[in-house]
Amino acid sequence: MSMNWYDMIAKRNGGYISNAIYTVEGESGEEEFEKRLIEMLPKYESVLDAGCGHGEFTLKMAQYAKKIIGFDNSKELLKIAKSSLDEADDIDNVEFIYAYTKHENGLPFEDDQFDLIYNRRGPTSIYNHIRILRSGGTIFSIHPACLEKTKERIINGGFVDIKIEIFDKAYIYYPNEIEYAKALSATPGNLDYTLKENKDELKKMIKGNTIDGRIGGQLWRYLVTARKP
Repeated sequence: MSMNWYDMIAKRNGGYISNAIYTVEGESGEEEFEKRLIEMLPKYESVLDAGCGHGEFTLKMAQYAKKIIGFDNSKELLKIAKSSLDEADDIDNVEFIYAYTKHENGLPFEDDQFDLIYNRRGPTSIYNHIRILRSGGTIFSIHPACLEKTKERIINGGFVDIKIEIFDKAYIYYPNEIEYAKALSATPGNLDYTLKENKDELKKMIKGNTIDGRIGGQLWRYLVTARKP
């Protein structure tokens, strides 16, 4: 996904967020990821948030960590993240940095700098940068797609003790077409379904994503835990 898309979302939504109203039913991989991460963070000295977006989640996790550096490739999202950090007078263990995992010069971090990298629906190309993780360090991630590609990157990246867990029992539902359109429009690569000119496309999406008369679908996620030798 191009940086322009994320910059647009930052300006339109005030961050990489959806303003849609929804409910989740069943065991959610998102909830499990956050629960486990909160348990993990106090055990590590230096933590990297890969693809931190507008920083809301990073700042939420700061209370459990000694030090977090968050990076993203959207300058507009980082503006929001840094502004939020400036407004949070009680947070002094977070830093936000512009970086791009696919840049030819790599990430602007030292070898063995972090002992934990977490990735909350961020770039799977982070698995190409094992050098910044200390020996014995952990990477912990949650992703919504591209399972086979992710597996390949983890293996090729040199990680060991790889564990992948699939969470496919949760479903997400929206109360009406307006909220569903908001959610779709905040998904990378999608049209802006809130616009009138995309009304017909929205109806097609609704037709294919209705369960027992309710607009929604499966909230499919997989969690990755791996270690650097």
